[in-house]
Amino acid sequence: MIRLTDPEFNDIVNFVKNNYGINLAKKRQLIESRMQSVLIEKGFTNFTDYFELIKQHNSTEITAMLNKLTTNHTYFLREPAHFDFLKNTILPLQEKTNRQKDIRIWSAGCSSGEEAYTTIMVMMDYFGLQKSSWDYRILATDISLKAMDAAKNGLYSAESLKNVPQAWGKKYFTSKPNDLFELNKEVREQVTFRPLNLMENFTFKQPFDLIFCRNVMIYFDQPTKNALINKFYDVLKPGGYLFIGHSETVQRDSSQFLYIEPSVYQKG
Repeated sequence: MIRLTDPEFNDIVNFVKNNYGINLAKKRQLIESRMQSVLIEKGFTNFTDYFELIKQHNSTEITAMLNKLTTNHTYFLREPAHFDFLKNTILPLQEKTNRQKDIRIWSAGCSSGEEAYTTIMVMMDYFGLQKSSWDYRILATDISLKAMDAAKNGLYSAESLKNVPQAWGKKYFTSKPNDLFELNKEVREQVTFRPLNLMENFTFKQPFDLIFCRNVMIYFDQPTKNALINKFYDVLKPGGYLFIGHSETVQRDSSQFLYIEPSVYQKG
């Protein structure tokens, strides 16, 4: 097994932290184990030579490395309380107050798309026959091109659909060979996928009504989290909501967000 030296470990930790906000300071064993196959495949006998390739900002190699080091496991209707809040609180309010009938949502760190697509299905069900009069589009972004390619294909395993109601399975999915299920085109067309590094400056043309950033900040240290949360605040409409993972928190003394309930925050 190819081992990380202390200088190599510090080198990659600092590079990934400074460029992508991901904190690998306690992930030495993970880096060693998950990167073995990559080093062997490319003919490297040490991490130093591999990191020299990474530090050339080779986007293909960086994406491959980040895919290895971050977990993309997700599924439809994960942490369902957020979707209940969307259905029972946000959408009724939008019906009453949104004269333009235009709802803008961002799935930040969208992984393979289940979160964004679940949100679309919730809204399609909620608006029912009135859905054609509403413009509800989702921007879904991630640093992993591999995850987004999978999302665009719209093919999912039975495991990903384990929480999907039977009615949704019949309405929105088509069974395919090899125990796969294809999400229908009507749902997929409502989501735009784009690569985005959350450490970059945001240059959106219009603010959002709702931002999902769930189970993404677990990779960040506290100063990075605080800075990102404040960036989210700036691109939300007044009264807009931020959903984070149930294991994550927003430090109230470093943010202007109003606490609504666990993992739900609002811009005042």
